Order: sequence, then structure tokens, then C-alpha cells
Amino acid sequence: MTSLSSDKLAATLAAYGRHHQNPRNRLIHCICVPAIVFSVTGLLVAINFGVTLIVIAAAIVYYNQFGRRAALQMGAVLILMLVVWLTLMPSHHLLLVALAMFILGWTGQAVGHIQEGSKPSFFEDIQYLLIGPLFVLAELKERLAHNPHLGPL
Repeated sequence: MTSLSSDKLAATLAAYGRHHQNPRNRLIHCICVPAIVFSVTGLLVAINFGVTLIVIAAAIVYYNQFGRRAALQMGAVLILMLVVWLTLMPSHHLLLVALAMFILGWTGQAVGHIQEGSKPSFFEDIQYLLIGPLFVLAELKERLAHNPHLGPL
């Protein structure tokens, strides 16, 4: 899981991972965390495009503390999400769709943590709200690397 680089990132992901040991909860996170990030991006677009760009830039600056690779990967994900919202979603549905995804994503997270039997990490430290997406990237990259049908990555 440390392939995203940096000792700080590895330590932070390990700390986050302690709250996510249950395989079902990890799977739920791999679905719901991206849905939440995507929905927040959509909510921001619905509110104000300029603010959206500022928040994405601030997030990339935050992720840079974990290394350039983490910042670039998360930047690419956030920009891709922004492009999807801008190109595929009619503006009159954007807010409603984003809000529904946000609620469903957090509901899924709650179910995952009930199954896990632990509270969400961000109750311990608010920064874990931004670590979740890095955790999912690392988790997905690890799963893809161990998929025998894909060969070595």
C-alpha cells in the first residue's frame, strides 16, 4: 500500500487502515469514498465554479505533503471528476444528483463502519476525510497489482 510514496503517507495510510480491517468495509470504502468525493466536486460546481477550482487546488497542495506522486494522482482524479460533471451532467440536475450521491455515499460508509465495529477515522482526526481517497487509490492499486489476469503493473 506504500506505492504512492513517502514515509509520511505510508504511516498515515497505516493509521487510517487500522479503522478499516473488515474486508466488506474496505470494499464499501472503495465504492463510497469515490462517490463522496465525486459528489462533493459536483456540489462545489453547483455552488460556484471558481470556488471549485480553489478547493481542488488547495486539495492538491494538501496532498503534496505526501509526495508529488500523491498530489499528481489525486489532482488527476479531482480534475477528471470535474470534467465529468461539466460535460455529462445537465446543470439543472447537477445539484440534485450530487446531493443524492453524497447521502448515499455517507450512508454506505456508516453501514461499513457498523460492520467494522469501529467509528470512522475522521472522528479521531479530521484530516482523514482527505486521506480516504488516498487509501482507496492505494487499495485499488494493490488489488490491480495482484490480479493475475492483468499481469504485473
